[in-house]
Amino acid sequence: MPTQSRFAQPYRLLVPLLMALAVAGCSKGETDKAAPKAAAAPQAKDVGVVTLKAERLAFTTELSGRTAAPVVAQIRPQVGGIVQKRLFTEGSLVKAGQVLYQLDPASFDATRASALANVRKAETTLATARSVARRNAELVKIDAISQQLNEQTAAAALQAEAELAVARATEQTARINLDRTRIVAPISGWIEMSSVTSGALVTADQATPLTTIQQLDPVYVHVTQSSAELLRLKRDLASGRLSRGKSDEAPIRLLLEDGSTYPHPGRLTFSGVTVDPGTGSVTLRAVVPNPDRMLMPGMYVRAVLQEGVAEDALLVPQQGVTRAPDGSASAIVVGPDNKLVKRDIKVGRALGSRWQVLDGLAAGDRVMVEGSQRARVGDLVRASEVVPKADPAAPGNGANGANGGGNGTGPGPVASAGPAAAKLAP
Repeated sequence: MPTQSRFAQPYRLLVPLLMALAVAGCSKGETDKAAPKAAAAPQAKDVGVVTLKAERLAFTTELSGRTAAPVVAQIRPQVGGIVQKRLFTEGSLVKAGQVLYQLDPASFDATRASALANVRKAETTLATARSVARRNAELVKIDAISQQLNEQTAAAALQAEAELAVARATEQTARINLDRTRIVAPISGWIEMSSVTSGALVTADQATPLTTIQQLDPVYVHVTQSSAELLRLKRDLASGRLSRGKSDEAPIRLLLEDGSTYPHPGRLTFSGVTVDPGTGSVTLRAVVPNPDRMLMPGMYVRAVLQEGVAEDALLVPQQGVTRAPDGSASAIVVGPDNKLVKRDIKVGRALGSRWQVLDGLAAGDRVMVEGSQRARVGDLVRASEVVPKADPAAPGNGANGANGGGNGTGPGPVASAGPAAAKLAP
């Protein structure tokens, strides 16, 4: 028994020591696990944002079309004959009533002379018939002649009057045909090349015109717009999203075939009321001044037509908009607590490098445009304002608006990738 107690005493001292070491090890393990949690405090991530501002935009649509002369006169002879002279300079300005061609008048002179002779003959016959009728009217009163003879002489006088009227009408026709040997300009305008020369035989009302006269100032521009675009425009105007200008005649600008801008603005004066079943489009007509005759009939042009004005439009850079497979759009916005929030939005037209926002965002919202690879929805961020790169079709850059219809002057429009465009309204 004494020997057993001597060996058991060291073990009794070792057990408390091992327990103390175990407790210390557990405490250290818990401390080591808690230390990383304290070091993993959330860090704000840097992102770039664009703060939205309401803008007043004038929306335009670019349509293709062709020019046309408002008044065209095709010159054709009204009588047949040989062309003696051409009395105008091709490509020059002619006045209404100016003689253009002279036909050989010889046969028409003879016809008129014969008609004049018939008129004189009829006048003489009428004078004789009237004299006899007056004398017989007196003789019948004293029963010197019969009533039948008196009535016959009166009828003969009336017949002579009718024959004189016929002779005069024939003479008038002969005179008109003689005058028509001088082919004159029915309108003032610019005359085309002549299709005949001196010595050519022409016939009355022939199919081929001798030449053509056109009025070139102003000119018409005929363009077509799809019925779907017209419906969209009417809905936007009805909802108040767009407003009409002060005038009912919408202003219009032209882009020429070489891409340059025509210096004289025009106005839209006519909109068709029928949709072409083959193309699904409606014809629009604009009147454009042409004092320098730069526009020629049949020229291809692009017309930039102002549709309306959006008073409080919002434009967001395209890199700030995300498209889902179903076509819906969304944007990431920095909230008041500097955390990222996803917003479902509705966008309209593409205006240069920006989208028009119709719903889901408001002025003052900060839309993230940079940092999407390192920040996610719900993350704490540190936002810095990003200055967008100059849009070549943005206001003030003087773009010619090949896609959206800029004119290179004034404020300049914001071009779009499609047929629609907008510009900052004054």
